[in-house]
Amino acid sequence: MREEINKTIQVLKRGGLILYPTDTVWGIGCDATNPEAIAKVFKLKQRDERKSLICLVHDFKMLNEYVEDVPEVAYDILKYAAKPTTIIYDDPIRVAENLIAEDNSLAIRVVQDQFCKQLIRKFRRPIVSTSANISGVKTPLNFKAIAPEILEGVDYVVNLQQSKQTAQPSAIIKLKNDGTVKVIRN
Repeated sequence: MREEINKTIQVLKRGGLILYPTDTVWGIGCDATNPEAIAKVFKLKQRDERKSLICLVHDFKMLNEYVEDVPEVAYDILKYAAKPTTIIYDDPIRVAENLIAEDNSLAIRVVQDQFCKQLIRKFRRPIVSTSANISGVKTPLNFKAIAPEILEGVDYVVNLQQSKQTAQPSAIIKLKNDGTVKVIRN
């Protein structure tokens, strides 16, 4: 796994796109602080740039480095969540502007997957994670279902967990600074 992490980091540092296994579905990723790399993700997915992307961090400490004020309830939600959970936070900081939604929010997941945790910890920056599909096309639930144009459109495909069977997208919760909680996806 160490070798895959090192190869992946080299691609991320060059502003490249990766295809990698996450704690949910296979994702297209890049450096969440690199606006050019993020633009490439939107282009590859043929996704409207006004639609936001998710980014991944490795722990609560890192989460606090990229959100101005993490509401206390977020820690309880994440601690007791039965499945991987992405939370949309107000007032993200230190990420590329084109990653931030029009309402000044950003979807962030604290990953549980060991490869992702180690990759992000060693890279020392959050990584974009968006499903490995063209926008509007069904999310592939395993590696074999990923379309050829996605496989060919990234700079590196992580050589781990490719035989892993069906996965599911994360739950998504929008958590406003005023305490409002809205479930977007269960």
